[in-house]
Amino acid sequence: MDLSERQAEIAELVRENGFLTVDVLSERFDVTTQTIRRDLNTLCDHGMARRRHGGIERPSDTGNLAYGSRQILARGAKQAIAREVSRHVPNASSLAFSIGTTPQVVAEALLQHERLRVFTNNLNIAMLSCANPTFEVNIAGGRLRNTDRDILGAGMEDFLSSYMFDIGIYGVAGVGEHGTLLDFTDEEVRARKLIHENSRITFLVLDHTKFGRAAHVRGGQIGEATKVFCNTNPPESILEVLAKSDTELVICGGDPSQ
Repeated sequence: MDLSERQAEIAELVRENGFLTVDVLSERFDVTTQTIRRDLNTLCDHGMARRRHGGIERPSDTGNLAYGSRQILARGAKQAIAREVSRHVPNASSLAFSIGTTPQVVAEALLQHERLRVFTNNLNIAMLSCANPTFEVNIAGGRLRNTDRDILGAGMEDFLSSYMFDIGIYGVAGVGEHGTLLDFTDEEVRARKLIHENSRITFLVLDHTKFGRAAHVRGGQIGEATKVFCNTNPPESILEVLAKSDTELVICGGDPSQ
């Protein structure tokens, strides 16, 4: 998806605020209302917002955004997280990667490492990792979900259950107010839980937009990960959960508006 920097920022603003008017956006970016309307039409065409009289609003949270849309949202925050995670991964480690855009950005940041052994059900990460000739890349077999280019089902479960990984790196669709991890399908939860169960240590990578985000399938707690990497401090209720756990919170910086 080819969005301008302004359009990507508008998409993030509408995710955070729920509703934005054309006039407010025109003033914020110092462009004409006609320019903003063209930007909004583009975002709506890609399912990243929906039209409402006088502006746009956040799309319904009954399902996840398209993968290409999620790659754009909070891109700067994800890159800050990825840079920090890369400092916690030794060369020659075995890594299990879950599906999701944040793990993919992490995989990209690790391309300067050497001799990593990558195990994943995410074809985007597998193909990206092949760019480093010192990496060994292993992928699950089974049913391919076309939209996200990930593999789910029995083949994925057998694959992730067959190894003990040094580090499991996974994202999540949302985090409830009491630290419950949320996704959109049972299979997504199953993949994440298998990575958690079969890794010596686990890294949960998530940007600030995931706190309070609606998703309906429960699976795991934020305080079960070895380390949580986030670009900002979580809400107070999440900090309380983490304080009662052995999980290390790593704040990665970065501009949350990017």
